[in-house]
Amino acid sequence: MERGEIEEKLLRGTQQESYVDDQEGVKLREKLWIESKKMWIVAGPAIFTRFSTFGINLISQAFVGHIGSVELAAYSLVVTVFLRFANGVLLGMASALETLCGQAYGAKQYHMLGIFLQRSWIVLFICSICLLPIFIFTTPLLKALGQEETIAEVAGTIARWLIPGTFSFIVSYTCQMFLQAQSKNMIISYLAAFSITIHLILSWLLTVKFKFGIRGALVSTILAYWIPNIGQLLFITCGGCRETWRGFSVYAFKDLWPVVKLSLSSGAMLCLEIWYNTILVLLTGNMKDAEVSIDALSICLNVNGMEMKISLGFLAAASVRVSNELGNGSSKAAKFSIAVSVLTSLGVWIGMLFGTFVQTVVLIIITWRTDWDKQVAIAHRRVSAWLVVEPDI
Repeated sequence: MERGEIEEKLLRGTQQESYVDDQEGVKLREKLWIESKKMWIVAGPAIFTRFSTFGINLISQAFVGHIGSVELAAYSLVVTVFLRFANGVLLGMASALETLCGQAYGAKQYHMLGIFLQRSWIVLFICSICLLPIFIFTTPLLKALGQEETIAEVAGTIARWLIPGTFSFIVSYTCQMFLQAQSKNMIISYLAAFSITIHLILSWLLTVKFKFGIRGALVSTILAYWIPNIGQLLFITCGGCRETWRGFSVYAFKDLWPVVKLSLSSGAMLCLEIWYNTILVLLTGNMKDAEVSIDALSICLNVNGMEMKISLGFLAAASVRVSNELGNGSSKAAKFSIAVSVLTSLGVWIGMLFGTFVQTVVLIIITWRTDWDKQVAIAHRRVSAWLVVEPDI
């Protein structure tokens, strides 16, 4: 019985043996420079794209916060609990495509990238259908979890509005993985920048200028989710990926179960990493004055989420580089890619800490060496010079 395509070696026969390390004999400094450039080609746009995509929710939350505290609490609950739950499932399962496309591209099996993309669409679409009940029955679910009734009612309305946003993740994540595997993710960055700009303008127009309230903010959010997706689909299908996109194929319906299993295993760790915030928000909703508590916690979690996007960008770069080299049949290059990715990430982290430390030391020195008596005298002269005598009434 023949094995499915997903279980076959990407490099067959003598083709696998013909692959040698392209950088054999190259100096270590040059190898580091070459690998760093390859990594940053993926990591730079990936970090920017994740910042921009996450910024859509931040902008929406800011405008919803001006509508009312109940609306802000309800929006925060839906986004942090339900949308992030769906986000974790779909992003985790789409991560399998990153591995498959990266290895196929490294092995020069270019036609397989389009087939893997279509298989992932099918699997994630079925998964999204299974997730629909949590958005349809948001209000009773939140009430059962002990949330305030007024917040739960508004959250139910918001959740139903965000159903198209859930389906947008299917196209967004899969197209990103498909393009990242080929190091063609600059187009994703351009579309993300355009989308967040349009979202900012539309949010102001619909919520502030025309007073459409929460519905205006949600319409702008949904459009911001779908604008880059349409751009990515047009780029892929209209000639931007001629080697890897050969049109729709019936082979997309073959070997779906192995893709499902790989998707589930890929998503497990990422889901657990994302979902812990969900538990925090649900527990906060049971406290006294839940509106203020949820509002404050969601803002703090969003700040933390922005920091997380840097690490996710490096994660994407490491995954693409390792997959490409493994598909290319070069285990040494894959190991070297991991080392460079880890060292670069560690260097960025140490650099941020050292920058904060230097800033603190400089401020301490300035504070210590400042003549505060002199500063008091200067301030007194300035106030006296600008003083306007109050006229007698």
